[in-house]
Amino acid sequence: MTIVLSLFTGLSLGLTAQKTVLKTNAPYWLTATPNLGAEFAVADKVSVELSVGFNPFKFGDNKQLKHWVVWPEARYWLDETSNGHFFGVHGVGGQFNMGGLDIPIWKLENLKDRRYDGSAIGIGVSYGYHWILNDRWGVEATLGLGYARFDYDVYSLGENASKTGGNRKNYFGPTKGAVSVIYVIN
Repeated sequence: MTIVLSLFTGLSLGLTAQKTVLKTNAPYWLTATPNLGAEFAVADKVSVELSVGFNPFKFGDNKQLKHWVVWPEARYWLDETSNGHFFGVHGVGGQFNMGGLDIPIWKLENLKDRRYDGSAIGIGVSYGYHWILNDRWGVEATLGLGYARFDYDVYSLGENASKTGGNRKNYFGPTKGAVSVIYVIN
């Protein structure tokens, strides 16, 4: 993560306003998570991106999916920046406080009966494709795989919730996924 952030910061300092885009991950809005990303071309086939998401909402009786997350990424484009195929190296980091939700997929099924409060940090590689719709608009799909480290405490649900445990988990698998709507600034 530190390597990716250092690369992102170093490349960002040398920006030449060649191409700047704003983006939002459309499926991420389905979790009531506002999100925004910015990507800057730093060379003919290299760009850096920083995307963030934040969900501060409670959905009712002990139901919440509160979290914030950041994804810095350095990308290499096979054709030109913001056009066609790209490969990237990304980081991911954030904090979460979620529980009380019935999500019957994979590891999320445990959210129904308890609350998790913790953080995650990781790194991965990604592949994606950017479709140009016109001079200002585009659509991009990306998928990343990598490693993340989760540190969290587990709590019971309810007004008098108590800590029931905690854990540290190493995770290997998807670390990034997006279908983004793109707006080209310049």
